[in-house]
Amino acid sequence: MSISIESAAYLNLRVTSTLNEFMAEKRFDRGLTIADLKTRLEMITGASCATMTLQVFSDKDQLVCHLDNDNALLGSYTVEENYRIHVVDTTKQCGEFEDLSKVEKFQLSDESYDNRNDSVRSFLRRNKLGKYNPEEMAAKNEAAEREALQEQQKAESIKVGDRCEVSIPCEATRRGEVMYVGKTDFKEGWWIGIKYDEPHGKNDGSVNGKRYFTAPMKYGGFTRPANVTTGDFSPIDYDDEEM
Repeated sequence: MSISIESAAYLNLRVTSTLNEFMAEKRFDRGLTIADLKTRLEMITGASCATMTLQVFSDKDQLVCHLDNDNALLGSYTVEENYRIHVVDTTKQCGEFEDLSKVEKFQLSDESYDNRNDSVRSFLRRNKLGKYNPEEMAAKNEAAEREALQEQQKAESIKVGDRCEVSIPCEATRRGEVMYVGKTDFKEGWWIGIKYDEPHGKNDGSVNGKRYFTAPMKYGGFTRPANVTTGDFSPIDYDDEEM
């Protein structure tokens, strides 16, 4: 009676290297020669086939053997499922392929780029698109100026002390008192600062360390003039809305 032991044709192995800190999990054929294995590990780790040496560690991270014969098969070594192959390449430094600050970058001056005929800029210029279309840019500037004027006019119609209602799409309607009207440092355009009747705001009247008005925390907020309607708005009684 003869007993034969068959091993799986493929192995799931962990791969580490001296060139980076990450670990990969790969599947390898036991029938690979060590030379072919090195080729695959070169693509995984960035180490060079010509200069790498391979160490095998058990699943308990104990050194088992070295894969030192390029003509031998992987299956001829003591390499089991979930063992780790550690790639050593002393000709390169750890992190050499991870630190992008060390990669030489191609730089082109604005003048050189402007003279190229195969760039996005030249395409837009030839087809008079975007900023290279005077009519389109004039229309956009006119629309922006018109919107800015409308925003200013709406802002100037709102006074500090006014009761107001704030309506923003997809948000619940809120009521409060206007505390600030004007420009801000945190964003361009006109803004209305409001002290809400309920803690439905985002701040206390200050943004990025600058105070525009005073309100309890979460009772203050800023919104665009278009979202604000002034009038005789009494505080919302939420208890009346529940049965």
